[in-house]
Amino acid sequence: MKYGYIRPIVLDPQCTHQLNELFIDTLFQETHGLARKRTELEHLLMTVQKYDELFIQNIVVLADSLQQLLDILRLAERDQITIHFIDEQLTNQTIQDATLLQSATFFSNLQSKFLSHSSTFTLQAAKHQGKSIGRPRKSDDNLQLAFEMYGSKKYTLYDIKEATGISKSTLYRYLDDRSTSLPDEKK
Repeated sequence: MKYGYIRPIVLDPQCTHQLNELFIDTLFQETHGLARKRTELEHLLMTVQKYDELFIQNIVVLADSLQQLLDILRLAERDQITIHFIDEQLTNQTIQDATLLQSATFFSNLQSKFLSHSSTFTLQAAKHQGKSIGRPRKSDDNLQLAFEMYGSKKYTLYDIKEATGISKSTLYRYLDDRSTSLPDEKK
């Protein structure tokens, strides 16, 4: 049998551009793009049998990390299932004719896509739950004190951190932001 698996990804959040031109006997569609609770993927992996074929638009649809991809490829090899990755024009049965540099570049790009996908959907879920996103902002009083201490040149970065709770890297980030936002004559 020919199975398909689709799920929301960064470049196709509505799953409208996945497996459109293929005849699939049974399509499994995940309702979210998060790494956890991928019930349709689990159901699919429990359903496929020896010699079945699985069609996936691209590797990021199937896996959220290189480790997960490796686990699924091992499962497919054990159960003699062929997985077709449409965008990459690969199957789990074929090998890319590539140099080590080309292969390393491929997997480095794949890792970046995994991270981008995971970050995007995790942030969306957090926003949907009403959680604040990003670094917590330091209080204006502490920032002002840190700026004054730094500007006086009488205190070490350690002294500033102890007095304000603002680390060296945070202080430098705020100083950099502050200097780029000042008009040229005040710099």
